[in-house]
Amino acid sequence: MADRVTVIGWDGSPLTAAARSALSAATLVAGAAHHLALPEVPANAERIRLGSVDLAARRIAGHRGSPVVLADGDPGFFGVVRTLRAPQHGLEVEVVPAVSSVAAAFARAGMPWDDAQIVVAHSRTLRRAVNVCRAHPKVAVLTSPGAGPAELALLLDGVHRTFVICEELGTEREQVTVLTSDKVADHSWRDPNVVIVIGGTASAQGGGWVAGREPGYPPQSRGWAMPPEGPRYQPAEGESVQLRAAQLARLGPRLGDLVWDIGCGAGELAADAARFGAAVIAVDEDPAACIRTDAAAHRHGVQLQTVQGRAPHVLERLPEPDVVRIGGGGVPVVTACADRRPERIVTHASTRDDAEAIGAALADGGYAVECALLQSVEMNPGDWSERERSVVFLLSGRRLDRAP
Repeated sequence: MADRVTVIGWDGSPLTAAARSALSAATLVAGAAHHLALPEVPANAERIRLGSVDLAARRIAGHRGSPVVLADGDPGFFGVVRTLRAPQHGLEVEVVPAVSSVAAAFARAGMPWDDAQIVVAHSRTLRRAVNVCRAHPKVAVLTSPGAGPAELALLLDGVHRTFVICEELGTEREQVTVLTSDKVADHSWRDPNVVIVIGGTASAQGGGWVAGREPGYPPQSRGWAMPPEGPRYQPAEGESVQLRAAQLARLGPRLGDLVWDIGCGAGELAADAARFGAAVIAVDEDPAACIRTDAAAHRHGVQLQTVQGRAPHVLERLPEPDVVRIGGGGVPVVTACADRRPERIVTHASTRDDAEAIGAALADGGYAVECALLQSVEMNPGDWSERERSVVFLLSGRRLDRAP
């Protein structure tokens, strides 16, 4: 019974001496059709066309001999190594890596990639991958059938990006195409491919110390739920920095989420949510509020999408949200949001009657409701006099058909 398997990465270049040596001794070789056609694969070795890696691992574990698995690029980077190392297979894995498809794609594009987000798109994660492309200026997407360049572009409707599409890297049919996102869905694309999605207005970083987006970028920005800056903004009745902090805590925005901020006002909550890595669509019927929100996003070095329109009608054409913050609109907006089934809905009310009505609407929509009465008093630290007092009901709804 095999207790050891050698995994060889292949990027289209000649195999290394270590890879050739392992292949020459192989009695079983698993891989895709183009891997099994390599001249280095022994003629007398058993061959497995690699579909389900888990099924192949079981075959390998039961094989008497020297098994080898061939995979594209670096098999330890979103590759087969994770499945082969699963405890139930009892396999010791030796890896001979090659250049990953993501590194190869950025090399073809002539771009650095230490500041890029890297996501995998398949049927279950396509929407989250698109949200990362909405929120970040440089994203590499490892695609799959049914979750490729065209699907990415269609779900990015209304958000302009540039796509660098790298098809069949390392093969004779390799092709690199650069298109704007509005043109991508007009073409058919060959699998496998890697898509680099770039664009947006966020400031570029240089010489960072961590891969991906540096936490807390831009460097001068520390903390969140801070008082608004820039043009003077008068918050709605009952709203305060402390309320915004509590709302963000209930929302918990994160990478891959899409946040709706309805009634975005000064845009500070929308910008804070984007700083957590989430994609944000900020909605307000006031054109000046949309301008302030764009300015807040620029000031905080993030990107988000603003939509001018009156809720709930404007919400019908927006993509599905993960969490929603409602800054105004009352029960009709709460009901419309609940119909879209986000995981969390957070809002506030200035009176107990309004809070009870909103809570009932959330409960009727299938949400577990929490309510807290928040009182905040802003003090002048010079003489400790009271500057401003705010009392508001904070309401949050958690979708009941989803585990906490």
